[in-house]
Amino acid sequence: MESQILTLVTFFPLLGAALLLLIPKERHDSVKSIALIISFITMLLSFWLYAMFEPLANGMQFEINIPWVASLGISYHMGIDGISLLLIVMTTVLNVLAILASFNSITQNVKGYYISMLLLATGMIGVFCSLDLFLFYVFWEVMLFPMYFIIGLWGGVRRIYAAIKFVLFTMFGSLLMLVAILYILFEYQSFAGEYSFDMLKLAQMPLGHQAQLWLFGAFALAFAIKVPLWPFHTWLPDAHVEAPTAGSVILAGVLLKMGTYGFIRICMPMFPEATVTFIPYISVLSLIAIIYGALVAMVQKDVKSLVAFSSVSHMGFIMLGLFALNLQGMEGAVLQMLNHGISTGALFLLVGMIYERRHTRLIDQFGGLAKVMPMFSAVFMIVTLSSIGLPLTNGFVGEFLILLGTFKANVWYAVIAASGVILSACYMLWMYQRMFYGKITNKENEGLKDLSIREKIIVIPLVLLIFWIGVYPKPLFDRIEPAVKQVMNQMGRSGTVEVDEDFSIKPVLADRTAEQELIVKAEKEGE
Repeated sequence: MESQILTLVTFFPLLGAALLLLIPKERHDSVKSIALIISFITMLLSFWLYAMFEPLANGMQFEINIPWVASLGISYHMGIDGISLLLIVMTTVLNVLAILASFNSITQNVKGYYISMLLLATGMIGVFCSLDLFLFYVFWEVMLFPMYFIIGLWGGVRRIYAAIKFVLFTMFGSLLMLVAILYILFEYQSFAGEYSFDMLKLAQMPLGHQAQLWLFGAFALAFAIKVPLWPFHTWLPDAHVEAPTAGSVILAGVLLKMGTYGFIRICMPMFPEATVTFIPYISVLSLIAIIYGALVAMVQKDVKSLVAFSSVSHMGFIMLGLFALNLQGMEGAVLQMLNHGISTGALFLLVGMIYERRHTRLIDQFGGLAKVMPMFSAVFMIVTLSSIGLPLTNGFVGEFLILLGTFKANVWYAVIAASGVILSACYMLWMYQRMFYGKITNKENEGLKDLSIREKIIVIPLVLLIFWIGVYPKPLFDRIEPAVKQVMNQMGRSGTVEVDEDFSIKPVLADRTAEQELIVKAEKEGE
C-alpha cells in the first residue's frame, strides 16, 4: 500500500469522476455528495502521506518508477519531497472546501461541474508528484482543460473571453516548454546513449552556457505565465473575476503555485548557471509585480478584482524569495506558496459567500456589514490581516523570511519589496473599512444572514491554519528545509555554481570563455 500511495492520492479523484459518469444527471444531491466524499477521502490519503513522510530522510520519498514507453525512456516515475508534500496536502484541502462551497452556487449542469473539479484535482496532484518530464507535461496539460470548462461554462458574463484568454496564454507557454523538453531529450541521448525523461538524471547532464540560457528561457516563460509574473499577468484578473468561486479558489490556491513549483523542480536544478544569470531580470520583474499589483488593487471597485490583483503582488514576493537563491529566501518562498493558497483561497471563498447573498461584488454597494454579519466580518478581518502579513498570522512568517533572504542578496531589492507590504496594508484595510464599517447605507444589506453551518465548516479550518502556521510553523520548516537544501545541492553539482556554508548560491565561472566551457563539458563527460 505504501508504495502505491502516490498513485492512490493522484488518481482517486479520477476514479470519482468516472463514478459520477454513472449517476443520472438529474440526481444533483447524489452527484454533490459523491464528489464531496471522493475529495474528502483524497484529503485523508494526503494526510496519511504527510504522517508517513520522513522529514530527515534524503532524496525523494514514496518513489515509484515503472517503464511506460521504454524505447523513448518514458516512465511512470513519481516521488515527493517536503515541498511537493505540502503542496499536495494544500491542494486536497482546498479542493474539499471548494467543492463544499459550490453546493448552492452551481445549479446548471451540476454533474459536469463536479466531474471537472475532480479531473482538475488529478492533474494538479500529478504535477506535484511527477519525476518524469513527459509525465509532468501530461499532467500540466490535463489540468488546463477542466479549468477552461469551469471558467467557460460556470463563470460570469465575460466567461468565454476569460476562458479563451486563459487557455491561449497557458498553451503558448506549454508549446515552448514542449520544444525545450524535446531538445533536452535528444541532448541527453547524445550524452548518455539512451533516451530518458527522468528529471533526476537530466539534472546531472552538463549543458553549455548558451543552451542553458535558451532552455531556461523556454521553461521560465511557461512558468512565468502560470505564476503569473508581470507582464504575463493579464489573463489572471479576467479569469479570477469571471470564474465561479471554487474556480477562483483553486486558481489562486493551487494553479499559480505550479509556476513557482516548476522553477524549483525543473529550472533551478537543470539550468543552475542560467538561473544565476537571470537573477537580476526575474528579481526586477518580481519587484514590478509587487508594486504594480498593489497599486492596481488599490483602485479596484470590484472586491474580487482587488483580490485578484493582490495575487499578482503576492506571487511577486514568492518569486523574489526564490531568486534570492539562499536558504532563508527560498524557505520563505515555499512557505508563502502555502500561505497564499490559504489566505487568498479564504478571501475568494468569503467574497463568494457575500456574492451569493447580494449578487454584487462592488465595494460601494456595501458598508456597515459588521453590524448585520458579525461572524462573517470577524473571519474576513482575520483573513485580511493574514494577507497583509500581521505577526502571529501565517503571512508574516513567509514574508519575513523572504525579506530576510532578499536583504542578504540585495539590500535595495528588499527595501523596494518592503514598500509592497505597506501598500498591501493600504488597499486591504481600506477595502475592509468601506465594506464593514460605517452606517448601512443600502437597505438591501440590512437583512443579510450571517455565516451558515456549512459556511462555518468551510472557513474555520482556514482560520485555524492561519494561526497555527503563524504561531508554530516548525513542522512545515522541518519538511521544507531539507527539500530546499536538496535543490541547492543539485545546483551545486553542476560545477558552474557553488553552495556556500550558509546555503547561498554563487556563480563559479560567471565570465568563462567558450574554450573554458568546452573544457568543463569534456571533464563532465569524462566523469
